[in-house]
Amino acid sequence: MSYSHLFEDKNFAAAVKQVSEEERISVRELEEKINSGRVVLFRNKRHLKAKLLAVGEGLRTKVNANLGTSPEKVDLEMELEKVRTAIANGADTIMDLSIGGNLREIRRRIMEVSTVPVGSVPIYEAACDMAKRKKHIVEMTPDDIFDAIRRHLEDGIDYITVHCGVTLSAVERMEKEGRLVGVVSRGGSFLVKWMQHHGRENPLYEHYDRLLEMAGEFNVTLSLGDGMRPGSLKDATDRTQIEEVITLGELVDRARKTGVQVMVEGPGHIPLHEVAINVELEKKLCHGAPFYVLGPLVTDFAPGYDHITSAIGGAMAAAAGADFLCYVTPSEHLRLPNVDDVREGVIAARIAAHAGDIAKGIPGAREVDDRLSEARKRFDWKEHIALSIDPKRAQELHDQGGTTPDQQMCTMCGEYCAMRD
Repeated sequence: MSYSHLFEDKNFAAAVKQVSEEERISVRELEEKINSGRVVLFRNKRHLKAKLLAVGEGLRTKVNANLGTSPEKVDLEMELEKVRTAIANGADTIMDLSIGGNLREIRRRIMEVSTVPVGSVPIYEAACDMAKRKKHIVEMTPDDIFDAIRRHLEDGIDYITVHCGVTLSAVERMEKEGRLVGVVSRGGSFLVKWMQHHGRENPLYEHYDRLLEMAGEFNVTLSLGDGMRPGSLKDATDRTQIEEVITLGELVDRARKTGVQVMVEGPGHIPLHEVAINVELEKKLCHGAPFYVLGPLVTDFAPGYDHITSAIGGAMAAAAGADFLCYVTPSEHLRLPNVDDVREGVIAARIAAHAGDIAKGIPGAREVDDRLSEARKRFDWKEHIALSIDPKRAQELHDQGGTTPDQQMCTMCGEYCAMRD
């Protein structure tokens, strides 16, 4: 296993140096982590304008913001505003999950606006192409899927979700064991329908070498999707989910042998006491590959507040070793998120990531907390608010109290504030 060929590219080598400074890690240590596959650096050869970003062991926990059109609502300008809002509020990457409208045009416009790496799920486009041709999803050919993947890579996408672990064996196990909500992954469900119709293996698994060759050509990171992830607490950490993780671990090994950067996606809906176990399992079975988790959501009964349920799970996951959190917005399970939902989702996920970084002892993670506490002790409202994760929101709430910036109090305790002299 070696990623030495990546460092032969001057742009990649320069990126490693810049990232090492931002992450407070030596170039030598960062190179060692990349070479071992425990860190990935997003860098499609055709998307050099994006901010450099590394994800993995010993680095700051990163946050992704999903967005994109739906068949029911195609508003490109709103999606572009979501991109700007997500980045302005600290999202480290954007994922375009569009399934409505001109998908390639939407993707290219998002990439024009985004200053951070962009990910995507090419099988969505393959499925949408079938619909435009008045064909059923099961009529897709392996070439249809790989043609869509190539278009995404050529457009400069930095990392792609590919559901390679959805195998005939995993589907059979799920049917035998039973689940409350079955398959909740959109990409995973497309493949399950195709496999059941044809009685054939998942093309992304069967032709994995072809995928590796394409990814290597563009230096695109493969994000091995969790197509069999649990969509309810009742289905969490079941045999189907674990079988997929075992398969993904084997696929991680194969990617590393060919020099393709790879990370693994994780659940989903997981009760609080099983979050750390899931992280430990992935790290063990996938040999330390960077772990990218959706949430996880630790309860199912809070629609409208799933940015909070996912932040609780995300903090637990990050503290246990997860490297990358996919945000969840308040509108999850209810509707397409709007711009305000995106902002709230990013902020919630960043809080979770930061809490996890403090627990992991990431270099410099606690510094802003200590500086803010010092400002709070001095009643330095200006610095206190400026250092906060959402200064605009903090300022609004303080101003609503009616106290002035030079007063040594807020309206919670007034003159009885414990920190007053």
